[in-house]
Amino acid sequence: MIPIAVTIAGSDSGGGAGIQADLKTFSALEVYGASVIAALTAQNTLGVTGVMDVPPEFVTQQIDAVYSDLDVAATKIGMLSDPATIRAVAAGLKAHRARNIVLDPVMVATSGDPLLKPEAVKVIREELMPLADLVTPNMHEAAVLAGGEVAGNIDGMILQGRTLLRAGAKTVLVKGGHLDGDAVDVLVGAGEPRLFSAPRIETSNTHGTGCTLSSAIAARLAHGDALEDAIAAAKSYLSGALAASGELHVGSGHGPVHHFHALWKKGKTS
Repeated sequence: MIPIAVTIAGSDSGGGAGIQADLKTFSALEVYGASVIAALTAQNTLGVTGVMDVPPEFVTQQIDAVYSDLDVAATKIGMLSDPATIRAVAAGLKAHRARNIVLDPVMVATSGDPLLKPEAVKVIREELMPLADLVTPNMHEAAVLAGGEVAGNIDGMILQGRTLLRAGAKTVLVKGGHLDGDAVDVLVGAGEPRLFSAPRIETSNTHGTGCTLSSAIAARLAHGDALEDAIAAAKSYLSGALAASGELHVGSGHGPVHHFHALWKKGKTS
């Protein structure tokens, strides 16, 4: 029986990030994907022109509908911009005893457009972060959640990860995509920190990379992988999707990664 994962996030009208990226990732990794849409965005590869939150009551309805019927093996949480919506999601996950929760605290789009209301940060940190089995902030998001400056090196990433552990997180993967050199992510948990490194791929097609990594981790957890194995497999998948992103020719800004790089026939995408 195919494992099931759910994404709770915002919709990306351009198809490269958010709910759309998550569902593509689930499908590519042989997981049945269901969704709870928490916000609608008007965006493309050039930027975000509008965000409309879904009423929290309807977010709750979606959660109840999905989790009461489907045997959900993993949950990925993405963009939640409104405090009331965040509280609704936290309550729903508790009520349905959701497992293998991966929280990607999306705050800013690849284009630089803000996606999160400032007052929502506190609610994410206090009500949602402690429910997650893994939190996957990039360096800027980790700094906001930890209440400090952006880390300048791996040691700083580890310190901010530990700050988030003290704030209630179970494990934290601080993504180091903004550092020079190889793309190094740092896993901080109960034991010694572990580094996950991959060669940096020079491409402007980076739209949805954070969404794709976190949903790939959730997909591998749904398959039954241990957390560190899931992270390693997800990072390898994302590297392949980035390397093949130039085959898509989507948009004139930050294009999407190629979620189906291992499945589509060469020469059929241009």
